[in-house]
Amino acid sequence: MPSIDVILNLTPRECLAHYEGRYDSVRAKSVDGRWVAFPAEALRRVVDRSGVHGVYRLTFTDQGRFRAITLVRR
Repeated sequence: MPSIDVILNLTPRECLAHYEGRYDSVRAKSVDGRWVAFPAEALRRVVDRSGVHGVYRLTFTDQGRFRAITLVRR
């Protein structure tokens, strides 16, 4: 399964905007400098009181559809 590690630093306010549906997708920079977009809905799985901070692994299907997000390191 294809994956990419991205750096996320989102405040609680930014997460709320995604959560409320004001944005459909999140655009983030990977650790190797590439840009990737994924569904904003995925943030619901990893947000906490301080927002979303750290390096996260995004996993995609072989067809390129988002599958999962997991914390790699803070």
